[in-house]
Amino acid sequence: MARGKIQIKRIENTTNRQVTYSKRRNGLFKKANELTVLCDAKVSIIMFSSTGKLHEYISPSTSTKQFFDQYQMTVGVDLWSSHYENMQENLKKLKEVNRNLRKEIRQRVGDCLNDLSMDELRLLEQEMDNAAKAVRERKYKVITNQIDTQRKKFNNEREVHNRLLRDLDARAENPPYELMDNGGEYESVIGFSNLGPRMFALSLQPSHPNVHNSGGGAGSDLTTYPLLF
Repeated sequence: MARGKIQIKRIENTTNRQVTYSKRRNGLFKKANELTVLCDAKVSIIMFSSTGKLHEYISPSTSTKQFFDQYQMTVGVDLWSSHYENMQENLKKLKEVNRNLRKEIRQRVGDCLNDLSMDELRLLEQEMDNAAKAVRERKYKVITNQIDTQRKKFNNEREVHNRLLRDLDARAENPPYELMDNGGEYESVIGFSNLGPRMFALSLQPSHPNVHNSGGGAGSDLTTYPLLF
């Protein structure tokens, strides 16, 4: 049965349109390759899909630049010249934008004000006031964050201090860990290590009443007793 003739019009369904484009593109590239091989022709095909994706076919023995150079020589036009002129025009516009931005920056530090009208000066003053307001708001926010951080740090340290005092009171109620005065021979010290705060009782040996005399070689004069774990 013969295939029905397809009406040539835009395919409304997006999926069907993309599938048809892919199939016909591959068929067109296949025919171009056959023409290149059979007839030793130079063939170039450039196309863009409806989504803007580029597809092209260039004869294997020819580059894109060589193909367009030969095209220019054959038809007598200069494609690159018009492209260069467009680039120059775009560069000119970008330089003008850059010049205006530099001038605005100088005006904001008090330079290049002689050519400004009263309305322009008022507008510049308003813009600078708004900028200063934004800077102040940011500064106050940073200061507030720093104060909050220091307050939290202080509260944490105070909580640690209070917890140590509560632990010390609890330990003091247990006789094995009770501190004894005993004529001033016992002292307590709070220290910190990787395991957290520690409290120790330091006892002077009876035979060495002066802890600061270390001239002899008799060893340490202190005995430590851990109180907090």
